[in-house]
Amino acid sequence: MILEMKVPSPGESIKEVEIATWLVKDGDYVEKDQAIAEVDSDKATLELPAEASGVITLKAEEGDAVAVGAVVCLIDTAAAKPSGSAPAPVAEAPKAEEKKVEAPKVAPAPAATYAAQAPSPAARKILDEKNIQPSDVVGTGKDGRITKEDAVNAVPSMGTPTGGSRGTERIKLSMLRRKVAERLVAAKNDTAMLTTFNEVNMTPINNLRNEYKDAFKAKHAGVGLGYMSFFTKAVTRALQLYPDVNSMMDGDYKVAYDFCDISIAVSGPKGLMVPVVRNAENLTFRGVEAEIKRLAIKARDGQITVDDMTGGTFTITNGGVFGSMLSTPIINPPQSGILGMHNIIERPIAVNGKVEIHPMMYVALSYDHRIIDGRESVGFLVAVKEALENPVELLCDNNPKKAFEL
Repeated sequence: MILEMKVPSPGESIKEVEIATWLVKDGDYVEKDQAIAEVDSDKATLELPAEASGVITLKAEEGDAVAVGAVVCLIDTAAAKPSGSAPAPVAEAPKAEEKKVEAPKVAPAPAATYAAQAPSPAARKILDEKNIQPSDVVGTGKDGRITKEDAVNAVPSMGTPTGGSRGTERIKLSMLRRKVAERLVAAKNDTAMLTTFNEVNMTPINNLRNEYKDAFKAKHAGVGLGYMSFFTKAVTRALQLYPDVNSMMDGDYKVAYDFCDISIAVSGPKGLMVPVVRNAENLTFRGVEAEIKRLAIKARDGQITVDDMTGGTFTITNGGVFGSMLSTPIINPPQSGILGMHNIIERPIAVNGKVEIHPMMYVALSYDHRIIDGRESVGFLVAVKEALENPVELLCDNNPKKAFEL
């Protein structure tokens, strides 16, 4: 029996996918549920599992865009499994043969030629002052001798290609990367995006983490007490104080939300992913850290799904893990706001009239000015700063042990 495998729908509104990589070769024997391909949609990269065991015949090439529901391969379920065979290994794309480019060989010039190029004493002095080698100058004197005039007119060489690599490579962007690019351009063109900045003294959070992080990790099965839970809690508090930042434009209407679904930017093998922490306003510190860890592992292992990244009312991105000191993050449409975290640097600041050194972080809020006014944007960022600089009172209700469930 020949089974036609069709492209399943990876999510609502997705009409087309792209074959990113075939994990098997034409004619391989595959087992049911074995991953046979990676397909890119405009939202995620997903694995395509075999629907039955048998010998596979590929009907699409890597890089092909295929409609949802189209046949991408055939599986002959009546074919016998080869004796002692194992699941087909990942097929490697053939490597293009590299052509070595050799610099043209130059025949050595006769000794007389080099002798003729010898400059006169006056020319030698000028060339030395210009730091020019006689071999770089064409002499116009008798038998090619370099004259004083030649030396005066000589120009230092700026260098020429010497046979080093100058190759280029044209690589088609994945469907996911093309969609990201399209959304980023749309965010810049279709919103009135502004960014406001502030700075946060991280000493209070560092003190809390240093006091409780070991007990927190021991109590909660290896879940660490990181910075993201403090920032997520501070953001959800600020969103409830300034609900316009937690709303979106829909034509002539403003869509407001009474919940906080926080998109957290995490790094995965296919680039930056933005899974969503649902109802973050109801989660404890442990709940936030556990959910972020779960989503980060799925992104790292390439198991993130479209549902994991669908929705979100506000985004947090942490460029500080890559060393960024300050940036203007781009809004994640259709959301209206995004908070950018940055690296922590010890800097001198004024405290009660005295100069002290503290770990400081710049924070940035990019927002859509069509729906969020300056008062709300600045007030929101100040509320985030206040919560982070006074976490015991504003984030832990004056009881860190209870807040950390210890």
